[in-house]
Amino acid sequence: MRRIIVSNLMSLDGFMEGPNGELDWFVVDEEFFGYAREMLGEVDTILFGRTTYQHMAGYWPTPAAAENDPFITEKMNTLPKIVFSKTLQKVEWANSRLAKKALTDEVWELKQQHGKDIVIFGSGSIVSALGQAQLIDEYRLFVNPIILGHGAPMFRQVRDRIRLKLLKTRIFNSGLVGLYYRP
Repeated sequence: MRRIIVSNLMSLDGFMEGPNGELDWFVVDEEFFGYAREMLGEVDTILFGRTTYQHMAGYWPTPAAAENDPFITEKMNTLPKIVFSKTLQKVEWANSRLAKKALTDEVWELKQQHGKDIVIFGSGSIVSALGQAQLIDEYRLFVNPIILGHGAPMFRQVRDRIRLKLLKTRIFNSGLVGLYYRP
């Protein structure tokens, strides 16, 4: 069975973006890009909510992205992407499609298919809903050395506790701390 992996950057106080949607505080350096290249080799599908999809679709198909890291750019542009949205009518980024079924139904079906693991970037509402439905297999949370005070929380509308077991930690030279958990 395929696994659903959450791979997200967050502030020390639990935000995934600043109060105005800003991401300029992310600590992403060559060491983190090494992790990203490795992780993108482990998956064959990416899940997005609308907001994260629109952020990513606005960056990865650009020449600037290709200059930053050709391998990551190629993976982001060629891997299949499934977008969960109640407002988008179409998606145009290469290899993207709108989910046809309800979130948990679509993800349960994807997990049953043959293939590599599936990753979720950003998409806090999807992460929260799938966590509550016990469909997340691993959380990879990368805590940035910053306190934002305000912003979009990583976990929204979580009703029930989700107990986690720490699998490993990774300390990056930049001060970023990777926490790997399994429910």
